[in-house]
Amino acid sequence: SFERFIGMLIEQYEGKFPAWLSPVQAVIMNITDNQADFASNVQETLTKQGFRVETDLRNEKIGFKIRAHTLSKTPYLLVVGDKEVESGSVAVRTLAGEDLGSMTVDAFTELLNANVAQRGRTQISE
Repeated sequence: SFERFIGMLIEQYEGKFPAWLSPVQAVIMNITDNQADFASNVQETLTKQGFRVETDLRNEKIGFKIRAHTLSKTPYLLVVGDKEVESGSVAVRTLAGEDLGSMTVDAFTELLNANVAQRGRTQISE
């Protein structure tokens, strides 16, 4: 049955779905309330392009947010601080803990598009 297949799929991936299959492809986290508007704008931009993205604007330490979303197995974690707001970029981390550095929203969109188009288990990194 379909339900059994989905159960096997979840077990096979250990809940760590590739970006194309993950219910939430990326989460955008702000460091302080100063970046909340920028984080919301990034979410709106990515959502309009068809990506499944959430924002975490809670008043928590960034380490706490990163750990929470790593445990929820979100493929990409986007961190927004004052430096990123000034440059109009996001700091990107993968679920595997790889720091891809700071990149523009357009560059991240290209990365995620390439990853989704690949439809594979591995992440594409530049």
